[in-house]
Amino acid sequence: MASLTASAHVEPSGPRPKRIGPGRYGVYAFLIISALFFLIPLYVMIVTSLKPMDEIRMGNLFALPGSPSFDAWIKAWSQACTGLNCNGIHVGMLNSIKILIPSVILSIAVGSVTGYALSFWRPKGANILFAILLLGAFIPYQVFLYPLVRILSMVSLYNSIPGVVFVHTIFGLPLMTLLFRNFYAGIPIDLFKAARVDGGGFWAIFLRLMLPLSTPIIVVAAILQITGIWNDFLFGLIFAGRENFPMTVQLNNVVNSSFGEKEYNVNMAATILTALVPLFVYFVSGRWFVRGIASGAVKG
Repeated sequence: MASLTASAHVEPSGPRPKRIGPGRYGVYAFLIISALFFLIPLYVMIVTSLKPMDEIRMGNLFALPGSPSFDAWIKAWSQACTGLNCNGIHVGMLNSIKILIPSVILSIAVGSVTGYALSFWRPKGANILFAILLLGAFIPYQVFLYPLVRILSMVSLYNSIPGVVFVHTIFGLPLMTLLFRNFYAGIPIDLFKAARVDGGGFWAIFLRLMLPLSTPIIVVAAILQITGIWNDFLFGLIFAGRENFPMTVQLNNVVNSSFGEKEYNVNMAATILTALVPLFVYFVSGRWFVRGIASGAVKG
C-alpha cells in the first residue's frame, strides 16, 4: 500500500511547459504587425483586381468584391495599353524570360568560378581584385549608365537583348563572387589539397568536387538573381530597346497611361501578374534559400 501511495504522487517525467512571458508576447505582436504590414497591401491588390470599376468607385478599399471577376486580369494580360499598343503585358513576358535566363546563368557561372579561384588558387593580386569587385557593388548604377550606353553603342549591342544581358551579368558579378567566395572559404582546405595530390587541375577540381558541393549556394544565388533581374526597371528601360521592353517597363506604361479612365482593377491585376515569377521562386525554393544561407552564404 505504501508503494502504491508513493507511486501515486510521482510527478510525470519530461520538461515542464514554459510559461509565456511578456517578452514572448512582444515577439508575437511584432511578428503579427510585420506580417500585416506586408499582407494588407497584397490583400488590397487582390480584392481590387477582382472588383468591377463600379464597386471600386464606391471607395470601400478593404471590402470583398460583391461579384468577383477575372475580367481585369484578362484585360491586363492581353488588352491593356502599354503606350500606343494595346496588346497587354504578355508582350513583355517573353522579353523578360529572354533577359532573365541567360543573365542568371552567366552571372552565376562567372561568379562561381571567380569565387572558387579567389578562395583556393589565390593568384597574385587576388585581394586587390576582390576589393575592386566589392567596390563595384557599392557604386550607384547611375554612375555607369552613360559610359555603358556609349560602349554598347560602339559594339552594336545597345537596344538589344544581348546588351541588357551583358549589363545584368556585369552588375551581378560582385555579389555572386562574394557569395561563392565566402561559401568556398567554409570548405576544408584539406579537401582541395587532396584533390591536388590526386592530380586534379583547376577545372577538374571545380567541376568534379566544388560544383557538386555548391547546390545550396547556387540556389541562393539563383533566387537573388532571378528576383533582382526580373524586378529590374532601369536597365530594361535604358538598354533593352522599345521592342524588347521587359514586363516591369510594360507595367509602368500600363499604370501611367494617360488615355481614358484610370482602371485600378486592371492596374492591380497587371502588377500581380508581373510579380508572379519571383513569388513562385520564393515559395518553391524558400527551404533551399534558408539552407544555403545557413551553410555559409554570409560567412567570411
